[in-house]
Order: sequence, then C-alpha cells, then structure tokens
Amino acid sequence: MPRLLSRLAVAGTAAVLAAGLTSPTAALAAKPAERARALSWVAMGDSFTAGVIEATGAETEPRDGCARTVESYPEIIRRDLGALTDLRNVSCSGATTENVRATKLSPLGRPLPPLGTDPNAPYPPVPPQIDSAGPDTDLITVGVGGNDLGFGQILLDCIELGATHLGQGAPCKDKYDTQLPSRLGQLRTDYAAMLTALQAKAPSARVITVGYPHLIPEDTTHCQYGDLLQFATVTTGDLAWARTAILEPLNAVIARSSTDHGDTFVDLYPASAGHSVCDPDHWVDGILTSVLPLRYGLVHPNARGQAGAAAVVERAILGG
Repeated sequence: MPRLLSRLAVAGTAAVLAAGLTSPTAALAAKPAERARALSWVAMGDSFTAGVIEATGAETEPRDGCARTVESYPEIIRRDLGALTDLRNVSCSGATTENVRATKLSPLGRPLPPLGTDPNAPYPPVPPQIDSAGPDTDLITVGVGGNDLGFGQILLDCIELGATHLGQGAPCKDKYDTQLPSRLGQLRTDYAAMLTALQAKAPSARVITVGYPHLIPEDTTHCQYGDLLQFATVTTGDLAWARTAILEPLNAVIARSSTDHGDTFVDLYPASAGHSVCDPDHWVDGILTSVLPLRYGLVHPNARGQAGAAAVVERAILGG
C-alpha cells in the first residue's frame, strides 16, 4: 500500500480508537463489520521504554531478560486501549539503534541490589526488534538513542570523577566533551539508517519516535551533591553540561531525523519539565529509588514518569 494511503488508513483507525475512549463499550460492542480491526502496533526501544526498574512494577511475562514492566508506557497504553490495539512490545534494556535495526542483543535482565545480577541470567540473545514488524504493521513506536551515546558509562564516570574531585568543577565534561560531536554525528547516521529500515520492513506503518524526558533540572543547584536518591556525586557543573551537551542534543537528533523521514516525533521534554530527578515531584528516580529497602533507580522514569510518557504517546497515536 502506498505510504500516504497507509497513513490515511491508520488515521481512520485512530479516529475509531478515539471514539472508543469516549465510549469504549459502544465501540467494542459494534458488529465486526462496523468496527475497524485492532491496530497492529509494535513498541520498540531501550530501557526508557521497557521500564526495567522496580519503581515501574513487576516484569511482564514471559521474561526474556529485557526487563519490560507492567507500568511502562506501552503497557499502560495497551490497558487504556484494550482490544482496540494489538501490541507487540519488544523494547529491551540496553538496546541501541543497531539492536532495533539489525543486531541481536544479549539482555542482562533486571539487576538486583547490591549490584547483583538477575538470578535467571544469562538470557539467550533476543532478535533485532525490527523482526517483529512487517507489511501488516500499522504502527511502530520507537524510543532509542541514549545507549548509542554511551549514556550509562558516562553517568558512572561522572559519579566517580565527581567523587575524586570532591564535587568541584566539571571533570566529566573535561573527559568527554571533545568526544560528543563525533558520537552525535554517528547517532545521526545510525538513527537515519534505523528509520529507513523500519520504513522498508513495514511500509504501511506509521512510525512515531519518542524522545527522552527531563532528567536534569534547568537549575542544577537544586541537586544535592552526594544524594544517592539523586545523582550521587556528580557535580552540578557536570549535570548542567550533561543536560545541554548530551540530553538536549540527543532529542534534537531524534527530532530532526524523524522530520527528515516524514515520521512523527513525540517530545517528552515539555510535559516532564519540573519533574526531573532533583524536583520534589520527580518522574525520574536517581541512582537509587530508595535506600531501605535498597532499590535501584539508575536515572530512569518511575511509574509517574511512565504514566506521563504514556499520556503524550497515546495522544500522538490517537491524533493520527
């Protein structure tokens, strides 16, 4: 089906879904001939899509090491829309654009404190996420890119460097700043290749890309040095640098690539403003979610953050 016609078809289905939200009983009670088929949707992405941390609930079954959770935004939307969608959630912790497009991933599962591994690990490799899409796919959502930049390792190094520098200066910036332009340039290339591959694999699908939320406040002095419920020993200088040199450029790369490919970019940044790790009503947990009991947050959205993301992504799905 030509891509334009396919988008019109999906938009028509979205209108039915929107009607279902206002009158779900009537929509689901309609005769089969009067009701559009369920929207075939594949959710792809990394840990920000999968959920992973305990603050987003139990893992979904069957467990394959990707640590998808019941309060992740695809699962929230699945429950909201019920039988109106047919979701295949293949998001996976640790995924990069390459793991979406072409390469298997060996997932690590959900880590357990103190720095323990998932008791069911090791897990077998999972297929490239693109394998779950095909000619009959109506919708793809994909949230990925942070692991391409090495965000996890950068965070760990910022914690260590901040501790050795006793909270002074921006030692992580000093280590990584000159590397970021090339990493962002490679991400632009790889993200574009991923979107091209998705369009080729599922030519009838509407593709919605999902950015990253506010992790770091505009005023980093709101963050308490040494607080494990926030960014531990990352300096305020490095936090300000990470927001403007990593997170915001990452979202800009995703937005630009999405526009260039005629896809829809969902910007989580505006809705999550004022809900960073260091804000009182935080939608993102810090290094730890809690000390007693010891639960990891790993700078990931908690249940409130996933619900906030679900609201924005669901509007994009229904809005056609």
